[in-house]
Amino acid sequence: MVGLGVVVFFVLLALLAPWLSPYDPIATSWGSIRKPPSAAHWFGTDEIGRDVLSRVIWGTRVSLAAGLVSVSISIAIGVPIGLAAGFIGGFTDGLISRITDAFLACPFLILAIALAAFLGPSLTNAMIAIGISATPIFVRLTRAQVINIKVEDYVEAARALGNPPWRIAVRHVLPNVIAPLIVQSTLAIAAAIIAEASLSFLGLGQQPPAPSWGSMLNTAKNYMDQAPWMAIWPGLAIFVLVLAFNLLGDGLRDALDPRRR
Repeated sequence: MVGLGVVVFFVLLALLAPWLSPYDPIATSWGSIRKPPSAAHWFGTDEIGRDVLSRVIWGTRVSLAAGLVSVSISIAIGVPIGLAAGFIGGFTDGLISRITDAFLACPFLILAIALAAFLGPSLTNAMIAIGISATPIFVRLTRAQVINIKVEDYVEAARALGNPPWRIAVRHVLPNVIAPLIVQSTLAIAAAIIAEASLSFLGLGQQPPAPSWGSMLNTAKNYMDQAPWMAIWPGLAIFVLVLAFNLLGDGLRDALDPRRR
């Protein structure tokens, strides 16, 4: 519940950013360069006088969008492929499984960086790269669940009644895979937020001057001695939001899995 509360807080922060942000996130002030936190600037200012609080608030939109869109791409690609592999079996299952194993052999973040570099630096390309990189996880999870479910009695009964295979897969098997997919999606959003921050830190995600927590950390690393607040606040925001999604995922797993009650 604490994780859910923090996630809701960040969602509201992103939705209400135009009204909650005290300053324009890209407006510069040469008279306020690297000012420490004060009444005028609660989180201080950066190297060209931009308000750090405003940039953290607007950066929430980027991180949440990256997490939600990336995971949506992964689900849209991975679930149908995993459903086909688990339900059809045979050669189809073997081929899909070997391709999935090949993708899983490459570390998630390394694959995302390679795809983002190939597609070009932008937030859209970063979300596509993260989504494709996370797809094998959903393929593997969906396949495993389908293999266990397709031998249940109610599936055999539906087959005995003459239902076509596609109807059995969509109406009887897929709905019973949703619960673990919801849990995995929540945890994948946390991983996608870290991945987006990493890509932005490397210059492959959201491009300056648009605010992004990763790009803010990239700039802040040059001023750790003179202005540590430039790194503290975006880093803390990433830590809190990712922790909240992980807590939410653990809570959903306990709530949706009857074996854990």
